[in-house]
This record gives sequence, C-alpha cells and structure tokens, in this order.
Amino acid sequence: MPTTSLNEKWMQHALILAAKAQAMGEVPVGAVMVLNNVVIGEGWNQPITHCDPSAHAEMIALRQAAIRINNYRLLKSTLYVTLEPCAMCAGAMVQGRVQKVVFGASDPRAGAAGSVFNIFQNKQLNHQIDFIGGILAAECGLMLRQFFEVRRRK
Repeated sequence: MPTTSLNEKWMQHALILAAKAQAMGEVPVGAVMVLNNVVIGEGWNQPITHCDPSAHAEMIALRQAAIRINNYRLLKSTLYVTLEPCAMCAGAMVQGRVQKVVFGASDPRAGAAGSVFNIFQNKQLNHQIDFIGGILAAECGLMLRQFFEVRRRK
C-alpha cells in the first residue's frame, strides 16, 4: 500500500478514536501507535475524565504501546494523531524514540511540530523524529472546530 494511503488509513482510525473523546465531552483528539503496520497502542483525550493533565491521546497511546511491546523505547514506530502534538507529548515521543509522527490539523497555539516549536527536529536533543502534517487536515480540523463551536454556545 502506498505511504499516502497508509497515512490516510491510520488517520481515519485516529479520527474514530477522536470521536470517542468527543462523546465523553473531551477535546476530540485521537492517536494510534503503529509498528510494522499493526496497532500497538491507541488513545483519545481524557484529561477531564481522569483529572490528569497528561492524559492526552498521544500519551495514552504511548503508554499502551510501551506496555504492549514491553519496552519504553518505541523504535521504528509511527504515531498518527489528529492534532499536531503539544510540547509535553512531543517531548515524550522524543524520550520514547518514536521514529515518525503523522498528524492531521496544525495547532497554531500550542503545536510542537513546527507551528510554535519544533521539538521533533531540535538538534540539541538526543533524538529527532520525522514528521508529516496535514494528513486529512480538513476532517481533523472540522471535528475540532465543530466541538469548540458547540462548547462556546453553552
């Protein structure tokens, strides 16, 4: 399967996870961790539900993946996430040695993959991560915009 098709396939999966967050009243962000084209972790935003500021979709997916492969080093893995990761999540991905991150919508206020910071490519850190943004960006962005429009009306 061509890389573009794989990226879209896994981003669709992440969008399904984002819908779970939305159904819980959480910001709709979903993340799926893939190794050798197999899901090893997945998550959706749950900081409100768990009273945990670190319960972002990416963090949950990273934790699940590490447990699944029994290693905190997530070498050769790819994380797909509907929104550009924040600094906390990007830092955790660097620490976990994730190989690649594919995200949907950019985050001009907190994005750490080029929008505000570029933690993934910072040469001062001991690991750099390849990344691609804009995969199914329209769908990912629409889900977020609609969520916040409804929230503002309440």
